[in-house]
Amino acid sequence: MNPDLPQDHPRNIIPELCRLYYSNGWMPGSGGSLSIKYGEEIYITPSGVQKERIQPEDLFVQTVEGEDISGPPSKKALRKSQCSPVFLNIYRLKKPGAVFHLHSKSSVMATLLAEDNTVHLSNLQMIKGIRKWSTGENHKFTDDVSIPIIDNTHREDELVDGMTKAMDNYPDTCAVLVRGHGIYAWGQTWEQTKLVCESYDYLFDIMLQLRTAGVREIRHT
Repeated sequence: MNPDLPQDHPRNIIPELCRLYYSNGWMPGSGGSLSIKYGEEIYITPSGVQKERIQPEDLFVQTVEGEDISGPPSKKALRKSQCSPVFLNIYRLKKPGAVFHLHSKSSVMATLLAEDNTVHLSNLQMIKGIRKWSTGENHKFTDDVSIPIIDNTHREDELVDGMTKAMDNYPDTCAVLVRGHGIYAWGQTWEQTKLVCESYDYLFDIMLQLRTAGVREIRHT
């Protein structure tokens, strides 16, 4: 933590979340990336690094239009996140306060078991942790929640077109899944984004365990 910055500054929050998500198994190896908007600046983790070792000075800072504001010390030779174009596209289209990209096992498995290009959830209490992006209201647990899935690409920036179409087709969603890859999720604040990611991971895990038990649909009585 950098004591010279506010406790809630992205340079303090992002390394803390990276350590948490590494310990959760959501950012294994050098996978995944986090970003937080602070004023007019977007703070983004670097690419190809072990996320549990990220320090406050390691972050790249850009405008929402992709202009570089600052970066890590040159002696560290860090590279800008490959997720940056995807993040910035979401910031421009959805105006969130944070966007996270995670490689949790449950999100990957959910994309591989889905029978179409959507994961459907209903009648689970943690659905109440998910917001309808178009209205800002939280879902009821009885709502039918649909999370779009797009196909993976060889390069992260090639996901932009698929992400844009998914967000257009699912205006209520605050997350898009990438088949065999992971999840992109956003919220009005980093706290909301954290809640969305944790809620979805729990819900996907429940869905997968039910599939293992041979249950394909949860009915409300």
